[in-house]
Amino acid sequence: MTSRKNIMAKRLTYKYHQDGEIPLPGTSDIFVFGSNLRGAHGRGAALVANDLYGAIYGVPRGYMNRCYAIPTKDRFMRSLSVFEIKQEVDRFIAFTLAHPEMTFWVTRVGCGLAGYKNHMVAPLFRGCGKNCNFPHQWKPFTR
Repeated sequence: MTSRKNIMAKRLTYKYHQDGEIPLPGTSDIFVFGSNLRGAHGRGAALVANDLYGAIYGVPRGYMNRCYAIPTKDRFMRSLSVFEIKQEVDRFIAFTLAHPEMTFWVTRVGCGLAGYKNHMVAPLFRGCGKNCNFPHQWKPFTR
């Protein structure tokens, strides 16, 4: 019989990438980025998502083309609270679990323009499907 601890250890075995790296051209990885509730993808990872992965202007959250938006700022570009970001991350977690055939390349959501530290945001992603690839800086917080 497999113990609960072993099951959790297997489930939480993620891959990691260097901050600033992006999925290689030709891969089907989904680029996960922080957005704002206006859906204006004009700076940081959101701009990369707009330019390279098909982020749709005016769409502030969820899956579109080759990317997934997680709001970290409100319509007035003020940072959402960690509690509000957690609600958005919970939607993402459910999506990763429902789509094991997809691979998600997660940026340091909330740690750029929204201004949060890695240790404040990374633990919110615990429980994602093992099909996620996180920034190396998040490794201590996503185990």
